[in-house]
Amino acid sequence: MEYISAFIVGGVICIIAQILMDTTKLTPGRILVVFVTIGAILGAFGLYDKLVVVGGAGATVPLPGFGNTLAKAAIKEVKEIGLLGAFTGGIKGTAGGVSAAIFFGYLMALIFNPKTKE
Repeated sequence: MEYISAFIVGGVICIIAQILMDTTKLTPGRILVVFVTIGAILGAFGLYDKLVVVGGAGATVPLPGFGNTLAKAAIKEVKEIGLLGAFTGGIKGTAGGVSAAIFFGYLMALIFNPKTKE
């Protein structure tokens, strides 16, 4: 059942992004920023955690999950070290995921033959 919940929650997030791309003049970059910001706002108010309980990886892997992680890490650092934590918390909280994305992206570029779009 966990896989189905993750599939549904992740799918709904992707459907929302596709609808935004098809019906508005928003660019994919702006949609990315909107999703990360929404995830951070919902995470700051503790609402995104409820979605994570239902959707698991379907809620943590997409972009709003990244925003949620940024917000939670920044809030934690502010509580521990003060205002400076607002700047350092997000970096500390997401460093592992960002490093893994860079590493595995580079590894895939070495294994496969990337081509530019024509």
